Amino acid sequence: MPETGSARVPTRAELGVWRSFLRAHARLTRVLEAELIAEQRLSLAAYDVLVQLAEAPQYRLRMTELADAVLLSRSGVTRLVDRLERAGLVLRERADGDGRGVVAVLTSQGLGRLRVASGTHLAGVVRHFAETFDHGELEAFGRTCDRLGAADEP
Repeated sequence: MPETGSARVPTRAELGVWRSFLRAHARLTRVLEAELIAEQRLSLAAYDVLVQLAEAPQYRLRMTELADAVLLSRSGVTRLVDRLERAGLVLRERADGDGRGVVAVLTSQGLGRLRVASGTHLAGVVRHFAETFDHGELEAFGRTCDRLGAADEP
C-alpha cells in the first residue's frame, strides 16, 4: 500500500468497521430518501435544504452558508434551490448590504411542505435508526459521532 503520510495504515479490523459504517450510512440514506420520495415527492437533499432554512434566523441563509450546511457543492445547491424555487418552496433575494450576495429564503409554502414531510422522515429515523439501539448504545454512538464530527475543528 502507498504511504499517505500517516504513521500507520488501518488494521483489518479497523477497515472492517469503517466499511460497515459506510454500508450502514448508505443503506439508511437510501431507505430514508426512498420513503421521502414515495410519500412526499421530495428528495433527502431537498428536505435537508428546507430543514436548514427553517432552523436559520428569519428562515434565510446565504447560498454559501447553505452549501456548507448541507454538504453540497455551491453549484449543486444552486441547482437544487432552482428546483425548490420553481416549486414555490424557496425564493432568492439579494443579501442586505452586499450587491453580489444571494440568500435563500424559505417560503410559507416551503415551511408547510417541510412540516408534512417531517412526519415521514422522522418516523423513518425512528424506525430505521433509533429503534436499532438500546439507550446505552445510542448514547455511546452519539458520543462517537460527536468526536468524529469535531475531529477537523480547531
